Amino acid sequence: MVSTTSKGWVTAVQRRRFLGLAAAATALGLTAGLPGCGTLGGDTGDVTLRLVAADYDLTGGDSTKKYWDGLVAAFQAKNPGVKIQVQIESWNDVDRKVAEMVKAGQAPDIAQIGAYADYAAAGQLYAADELLSIPVQANFLAPLVDAGEYKRTQYGLPFVASTRLLFFNEELFEKAGVAAAPTTWDELAAAAKKLKRKGVTYPFALPLGPEEAQAETLMWLLSGGGGYIDATGHYNLDSDANLRTFAWLRDNLVTPGLTGPTSPGRLNRKEAFAAFARGEVGMLNGHPSLMQEAAKQGVKVGKVPLPGADGKAKATMGVADWIMGFKQNGHRKEIGAFLDFVFSDENVLKFAGDNDLLPATVTASATMQSDAESADLREFLEALPDSQLPPVGKTSWAQVSSSVKKDIGKAVQPGGRPADVLGRLARQATAAESAE
Repeated sequence: MVSTTSKGWVTAVQRRRFLGLAAAATALGLTAGLPGCGTLGGDTGDVTLRLVAADYDLTGGDSTKKYWDGLVAAFQAKNPGVKIQVQIESWNDVDRKVAEMVKAGQAPDIAQIGAYADYAAAGQLYAADELLSIPVQANFLAPLVDAGEYKRTQYGLPFVASTRLLFFNEELFEKAGVAAAPTTWDELAAAAKKLKRKGVTYPFALPLGPEEAQAETLMWLLSGGGGYIDATGHYNLDSDANLRTFAWLRDNLVTPGLTGPTSPGRLNRKEAFAAFARGEVGMLNGHPSLMQEAAKQGVKVGKVPLPGADGKAKATMGVADWIMGFKQNGHRKEIGAFLDFVFSDENVLKFAGDNDLLPATVTASATMQSDAESADLREFLEALPDSQLPPVGKTSWAQVSSSVKKDIGKAVQPGGRPADVLGRLARQATAAESAE
């Protein structure tokens, strides 16, 4: 366990929560009666669980399949009464295919996908405390627990996570005479001007196109002191802070031509990341998996916390993918046992390490933090405990996210009116929230 003086990595509160609940389970003799423990496979023979999981292999290979094959083989060797059938689907299809299965009355036992709230709202999922042993449930990082809750009950189990940092091309910075990475918006704009004068195609890549504009938007809202929701948990897209943020982007990056040849509203994250890996981007907001691809193509990547309006941003965006257990087939005990195994440190660290992602648990994160081979991920790890995730626990979030993806780019185009765009999005969000 890591000391609380180690860059604030594991807070005292979180450490006490983990150790206290784990000790309580042992002291009370709960371990044998926890969900997922005891005799598995039922009284009438073997149980087969169906797992649908997303493909994380960026190269089109089979690394995700190999991971699950190895994990399942190890689990089945210890639990001969339970068989696991794994179905791997691309991120383009996995959420839709699970939704179709559920609608057809053929829900998988376990799904590892991008969202859980709609299924929780429909009463189709087991709660975390119905599935997991107390030490396993207590071991999730606090921001991810909060994001996995629907109406204050955790249904979404965070599978892996990531945060965002400002990436910059060190060689382009040197050629442009940028002496230090920016820590404020004004410094970022000044660096972008120098990069433009040196002919850099994208001094700052701002992907507000429909692929993942909701994420890029949240990064900027947080760095400007705002966000999607207010302190009461209600949508607040047209807050004064958010309006100032998008007016600044329009006036200081987009209008002066510092965001490249493609309009931000048409630039997708995938295209921006590919351009960065080709050496055509001076700066962008990046996530861990981009480091590996950029390094393969010879780009020297610098990374620092996202700048804020007047200094380092108070919070950065966190992202989590989710795994969940469906009630339909009634295999609570077997699902729980398998998920306890999934969240062992060994399995969590292998998947996160193989994919340049962050573990979702306290103990695996602490291990990765001290691992020399994971040095490139430490800054992302340090940002995770204080990160803020999108409001994924709201069933309205899918609709709000879709609206943001469609329209937010209009707020930063030259001559655009952030108040009009954000005001319209705010009204749509409020209406969607009221319909929950």
